[in-house]
Amino acid sequence: MKDNETIVGMITRSTNIVNGLEALGKTNKESKKVMKILRSFPSKWHTKVTTIQEDKDLTKLPLEELIGSFMTYEINLAKEQQEGKDKKEEEHSSQSYN
Repeated sequence: MKDNETIVGMITRSTNIVNGLEALGKTNKESKKVMKILRSFPSKWHTKVTTIQEDKDLTKLPLEELIGSFMTYEINLAKEQQEGKDKKEEEHSSQSYN
């Protein structure tokens, strides 16, 4: 995964690679695809990757469920970042008035 890439962007890129490999006759089990995707995440995603590895049976985890889990996490991260920015702006505004 690239630093500023979204989950959707990463999955789209990965899917294109997998489809290209399958067109050449190279197929992978779903569990192998899940493991490869988990390994592709940068360090800021480490907590979520570890949680999934500990909580889920990766040999049975559907790729769609993995993607959905990461998309939800990405949305929550974005909300937290926005709330943090909003809070800093409010603090800065209130200090300006004092």
